[in-house]
Amino acid sequence: MHYGSKGWYVQELKKLGMTTYEGRKLQSYKTHFLANLLDTVKK
Repeated sequence: MHYGSKGWYVQELKKLGMTTYEGRKLQSYKTHFLANLLDTVKK
């Protein structure tokens, strides 16, 4: 998996224990949304 790819963001969020967001799987969101979500979760 390449750094910054959609799969990478999904993998990083899963490491933090998150598999869904607002009842939807992480894979259904676009990359830019996942990047922002990861940024807010890490803070």
